[in-house]
Amino acid sequence: MARQKETGAGRGASSPPTAGSKSRLLRVLGPGLITGASDDDPSGIATYSQAGTQLGYAITWTMLFSYPLMVAIQEISARIGRTTGHGIAGNIREYYPNWLLQSIVGLLLIANTINIGADLGAMGDALALLIGGPHLLYVLLFGLFCAGFQIFTRYKPYVNLLRWLTLALFTYFGTVMVVKIPWGEAARGFFIPTFSSEPAFWTTVVAILGTTISPYLFFWQASQEAEDTKEEPLRKPLVKAPAQGPDAIERIRLDTYVGMAFSNLVALAIMVTTAATLHVAGIANIETSTQAAEALKPVAGEFAFAIFTLGIVGTGLLAVPVLAGSAAYAVGEARKWPTGLARKPKQAKAFYATIALATMIGVLLNFTPINPIRALYWSAVINGIVAVPVLAIMMLLTADKRLMGQFPVKGLFKIVGWIATFVMAAAVLGMGITAVIG
Repeated sequence: MARQKETGAGRGASSPPTAGSKSRLLRVLGPGLITGASDDDPSGIATYSQAGTQLGYAITWTMLFSYPLMVAIQEISARIGRTTGHGIAGNIREYYPNWLLQSIVGLLLIANTINIGADLGAMGDALALLIGGPHLLYVLLFGLFCAGFQIFTRYKPYVNLLRWLTLALFTYFGTVMVVKIPWGEAARGFFIPTFSSEPAFWTTVVAILGTTISPYLFFWQASQEAEDTKEEPLRKPLVKAPAQGPDAIERIRLDTYVGMAFSNLVALAIMVTTAATLHVAGIANIETSTQAAEALKPVAGEFAFAIFTLGIVGTGLLAVPVLAGSAAYAVGEARKWPTGLARKPKQAKAFYATIALATMIGVLLNFTPINPIRALYWSAVINGIVAVPVLAIMMLLTADKRLMGQFPVKGLFKIVGWIATFVMAAAVLGMGITAVIG
């Protein structure tokens, strides 16, 4: 079988480039770019803002540390989907006890739904800050838009929209350009790790790791690779078409490297912006992304406030569908339902119902007395707990030749993947110790 060149979602698997085609980089960007960008959701923005506000530039080295871990884990996730033609939940169902699968999927669904609620709340607050009006109405409209567009839009236009929405994250590069940054001090914080014995420091490190290495990202990227494989006529799972392997893995690697780099650069931009403004101004605590935007207004000016706030809305429009979609993929595969955004609603009623239900429960959380920040804290706890067994299972699956055929994960990627697993286990342990001490 001839070796085939792969391109990104929505293009033929062996379409030759033409004189007027986009660069190869733009053609291969897909699941990795969308996954990386969705990691910087409004809840993530709040975490990075809090980190920069509390600890200044001294915490930015965590972005350099987390990058190789993110790359390894997300590439492994993508390779599971591309090699087997199934998402992570589908593969766990085949090789592990049902009680373990259902426990993981149930916790993922709960965590994602809480996260959706927090993100929608932040989006509603952000729009109310910009134009005024009732933020709860905006929450409802955003929820209806995200769920409706995901359910009723054809797969390829939908994925292309998600790719365009990643441009919303460039707003945070804009904030860096309009505030005064002492670049020497910022570079020292980034390249020279500093540590503290203060509980707040380690709590922040755990929060950053929990935000950058999160289970919903694993499930989403694996499922998107599996879905793209079904959608492209010439693509087959690599276990059935090993000749496609070298180019598929090369595409996945480039897509993931770029997507995770984009994610971390945005997070770094948010940390640097808040360190240069809010930390310097002596502001002690930021709990939400909209609080960060409000605090920026008197310190950094109207323009910085506006673009930071617009970014919250844009990133939420990207992240909410990814959160709902990853939950639906996991639940659907665990229950053996017909799944996939390429299916029409009538062909996958339970799958789309899960998307709608998770999104609408997220909306309703904003109409209850539940404290969204407290709920988000427990969402982070659940994500951290779920991440450890999922990572361990992923590492075992990718070493199994029955599953991966000629393409098991080995060498440096295997080592870094296990390091990420142990780091997350240590982070969860640290979070538990911090909770007990606190």
